[in-house]
Amino acid sequence: MESIKSALPFRAVAFDLDDTMLRDDLTISDFSLNVLRRLAGQGVAIVPASGRAQMSMQPFVDQIGDVALFICCNGAEIRDGKTSELLHAELFPAELGREIAAFGKRHHCYAQTYAGPHFYYNEESEWARRYAKASMLTGVLVGDLEAFIQEPRNKVLMMDAPEKIAEMLREAQDLFRGRASVTCSKPWFLEFNPPGATKGLALEWSAARLGISPKEFIAFGDSLNDLSMLQAAGRGVLMRNGREDLRSLCDDICGTNQEDGVAAYLADCFGEVFA
Repeated sequence: MESIKSALPFRAVAFDLDDTMLRDDLTISDFSLNVLRRLAGQGVAIVPASGRAQMSMQPFVDQIGDVALFICCNGAEIRDGKTSELLHAELFPAELGREIAAFGKRHHCYAQTYAGPHFYYNEESEWARRYAKASMLTGVLVGDLEAFIQEPRNKVLMMDAPEKIAEMLREAQDLFRGRASVTCSKPWFLEFNPPGATKGLALEWSAARLGISPKEFIAFGDSLNDLSMLQAAGRGVLMRNGREDLRSLCDDICGTNQEDGVAAYLADCFGEVFA
């Protein structure tokens, strides 16, 4: 008789955190935790994938438990789910980091970069205060971010009004084409990562690490930085609260993050586990 594990429709689940797995109050519901843990118990690999830095993801990884791998900073880092050991990293050189910071300076934009449990930012603002609260990281004011960046970095994040960010996104994608991955996870975020750091490439790397095909993943996300992952997976599912312009590019749609859309979809997709 075929085992439940071998009969499952997918062998791995990847999901974004903010506006996807996390509710608006930045919590994971008991229902969602139960679904993820039951799937892990049946041998399904659980792979959170976020734009957040490792220390900002860690509390959620620990809460879920039984995580196989987790993808940080839009794919710039991939870590072991049990030990948090860094398994794969992408960095852009300090010179390029400074050029990116200078781009933000020309646009008079709030900007920050990362190292360990800290984010380093260029000016005191509500952006920095809001980010510290949501990310659970400690902010350090450095003033001139361009001068501060003297080492390779895995991410630079800028924040401003959504209308301005949309304009900057188009300009930055053209200016840094082939040299950096430029994307958005929220309308007021503009995110710069090394060109090899996308969630889609990270999913492919994770699949190889797990000994499976990327097409054996089902993936969930809501925004532009999730698109490469949704398209690399065997089935890419957009949140109903996700960007409208991504709907035609994904395989399916699930309920909102407030409705535990990921967990409800998984419970239906893996029905034999929950029968």
